[in-house]
Amino acid sequence: MDLKKVLITDKVHPFIIEAFEAHQWKVDYDTSVDNNKLDLIINEYSGIVINSKIIMDKNRIDKGKNLVFIGRLGSGLEIIDVKYANKKGLKVYNSPEGNRNAVAEHEFGMILCLTNKILCADREVRNFDWQREKNRGVELAGKTLGIIGMGHTGSSLAEKMSPWRLKVISYDKYKKRYPKSLRFVEKADIETVISQSDIISLHLPLTPETQYLVNEDFISHCKDGVIISNTSRGKVVKTSALIAGLKSGKIAGACLDVFENEKPETFSVIEKMMYKELYEMENVVLTPHIAGWTKESLRLIAEVLFQKIKDGNHL
Repeated sequence: MDLKKVLITDKVHPFIIEAFEAHQWKVDYDTSVDNNKLDLIINEYSGIVINSKIIMDKNRIDKGKNLVFIGRLGSGLEIIDVKYANKKGLKVYNSPEGNRNAVAEHEFGMILCLTNKILCADREVRNFDWQREKNRGVELAGKTLGIIGMGHTGSSLAEKMSPWRLKVISYDKYKKRYPKSLRFVEKADIETVISQSDIISLHLPLTPETQYLVNEDFISHCKDGVIISNTSRGKVVKTSALIAGLKSGKIAGACLDVFENEKPETFSVIEKMMYKELYEMENVVLTPHIAGWTKESLRLIAEVLFQKIKDGNHL
């Protein structure tokens, strides 16, 4: 068996393929590989590069008897049993630095789109309907932005918001210090962020601790008319609670790039009804998990991931 063989299961920039090959690795680039197919071939590889569709659980890690590393394109590590992989001697790498700017720009655009009623106004103008007063917007200056999770994307959003004259407060359970570029961000406890923010932006991994963080109780402690923005993981927000808050007016609007279920073809009857209600609301801006999905980030994610693998002395 070729001990320098890597499988790439998802769309990547050609850079990473060329980089592996330049280091005498054999690259199998096959985006048709799913979890079932992977189980049959994973033992052939020393390395694997995945995105969101492949789940590297204990069973699959055990089947990858020759693996020395797992590379995750992007950020989310909930699809990998990292502790077990490390226990087995595997290195796990991801590349959140590669799309942090893309996510922040996208979210900023969604927030501006919502507060200035751009989607609604655009649809009306296309229908020769001129509604100026109805589409009067709200300015960001003077508002309080609360960021929960000050990792790569949360920090990038804060940096982008700094010239817009908002007050930026934040909560991060694991970060004690911020870099100099974020000195303007006020550290607070989560209760303060929830109760004082006009806009709450979520930048969290999906863990048992963060699942359904935004639920009925969370929303009840928010300011009346709060905006909820989520570009992290769908299950951080309980959709039914969000819809109830939007209907009651407790929540003025929502920006969502991620959802509890991102596969419409698998929706249950109840989910179809729930999402239909959400999709028909005018005070939401919705995108299909594309916040980090830019032409620039496609290459940068590949560059960052490859460099980490190289620095890990696997090449």
